[in-house]
Amino acid sequence: MNEHPTRTDAAAALTSSRQRTLALTDCLDEAELLAQHSPLMSPLVWDLAHVGNQEEIWLVREAGRLPALRPDLDAIYDAFSHPRADRPALPLLAPDAARRYLRQVRERALEVLDAAAPDWDTPGSAFGGETPVTAGGFVFGMVAQHEQQHAETMLATHQLRSGPAVLDAPAPPPAPADAAALPREVLVPGGPFTMGTDTDPWALDNERPAHTVDLAPFWLDTVPVSNRAYQEFIADGGYADPRWWSPDGWKHRQQAQLEAPLFCHRDGGAWLRRRFGRTEPVPPLEPVLHVSWYEADAYARWAGRRLPTEAEWEKAARHDPDTGRSRRHPWGDADPTAEHANLGQRHLQPAPVGSYPAGAAPSGARQLTGDVWEWTSSDFLPYPDFAAYPYKEYSEVFFGTEYKVLRGGSFGVDPVACRGTFRNWDYPIRRQIFSGFRTARDADPGEAA
Repeated sequence: MNEHPTRTDAAAALTSSRQRTLALTDCLDEAELLAQHSPLMSPLVWDLAHVGNQEEIWLVREAGRLPALRPDLDAIYDAFSHPRADRPALPLLAPDAARRYLRQVRERALEVLDAAAPDWDTPGSAFGGETPVTAGGFVFGMVAQHEQQHAETMLATHQLRSGPAVLDAPAPPPAPADAAALPREVLVPGGPFTMGTDTDPWALDNERPAHTVDLAPFWLDTVPVSNRAYQEFIADGGYADPRWWSPDGWKHRQQAQLEAPLFCHRDGGAWLRRRFGRTEPVPPLEPVLHVSWYEADAYARWAGRRLPTEAEWEKAARHDPDTGRSRRHPWGDADPTAEHANLGQRHLQPAPVGSYPAGAAPSGARQLTGDVWEWTSSDFLPYPDFAAYPYKEYSEVFFGTEYKVLRGGSFGVDPVACRGTFRNWDYPIRRQIFSGFRTARDADPGEAA
C-alpha cells in the first residue's frame, strides 16, 4: 500500500478480502461449513460471519456513526469471549444468513467510505491517542487486513480438514535459475537501524513506533531451511536426541510424539505430505513447512546455529546500508508483485528456496517476504513507547513470553497484511500455521571487518 492510500485503494482492499473469503467458503457445502475440522480452528461459518461483524463494528458504527445492524451478533462473534473449541456450540448464523449479513454490512461500509471525513488526509505519523480512526484510511485498512488474516486462517482450516480436495491446484512457482550458486549465508553488518514505523498509514499498533536498534554483525541463511536440509536433521536422529531441544521443547516433543513436520510422513524411502486434500511427494527444495518453534529451535541447535532475533530479521529484511534508511519491503517501497514474492494464495505452496531474486533484500537474503512465516527467537513484546490503538485487544493483551514472533508472511497471506514491519505471533507449539524458519549465527570479529 502506498504512503498515501486513497479511497480507491481502500475499496480495492476491501473487495479483494471479500473475494478471498467467499472463495474459501463457497466451495464447501453447509455441513462442511458448520463442521469443526479441528479443535484448533473455528467452524468456517464462524469466520464468515465474524469478519462481517468486525466490519460492522468498525466501519459502520465507529467510522460511519450509523445505527447497528445486528448488535445481537456482537457477543456471539467476540473472539475473546469464546475459545475456538467452544464456537460450534454457539447459535451461529447459517451460511446463507451469514452471506446476507456480509452483503448488508458491505453496502453500508462502502457508503461510509464514500463519505469518509476530511481527516482521511491526516498524515500517517498521527497515530494513537485521539487520532480519528479514519485518518489515513487506517480503519478501512485495518478491517481489510483483519479479513485477509482470517482468509489465511481459513486456508489453514482447509489444510486441516479431511476429505477430497475442493481448492483448485494452481501451477507451482517456477524454480530459480541461480539457486545453486547462492551463498549459504549473508553477512548483515553491525550498527544501528530503524526498526518499526511511524509513517506507514495502515501499519498496526504493534509495529509502532519507529525506534533505533543497535545490533552486532551476524550471519543469516540466504534462504529458508529446505525440506531436504530438515530431513537430514530427522535422519540424524534429531527428534530423538534431547541435546538439541530446550527443556520445554523436549517435553512437548515427547508428549505430542513429534517425529516430522505436520502433514508429512515417510512411506518406505519416500517422504509424502498431505496438501489441501491431496497426497504428494515432499518437494526437497521447498522451504520446510508446518514446523513449531520448538522444532525450528532444535534444528538450529543441531546445525550449530540459532534462530535470528526479531530485530535481526527486520534489519536483514529492511536496512539499506547505502542510504541508512529502512525500506518498507526487502526490495524497496513499491508494493509487492508476482516478481517479488509468493503471496496472496496464488500458488498454495512455497516456492523453491532461492526464488524471487527481484525480491532480495539489500543484505542479499531472499524470500524474506512470502512463502513461509519465519520463526524468530524473540518473545512478542511491545516496542518502547508502545500505545494501543484503536483497541488494546488487537495486540496488548497478547504481549508476553508465552508467544514467539514470526516474520515475513506466507504464501497464504495477502500483500495488504504483509510488510517488513508486520509482526505475527503464536504459541511455540503451533504447527498448523504456514510456518518455517531460517537460521543465524554471530559473526566473528574478523568476519565482520
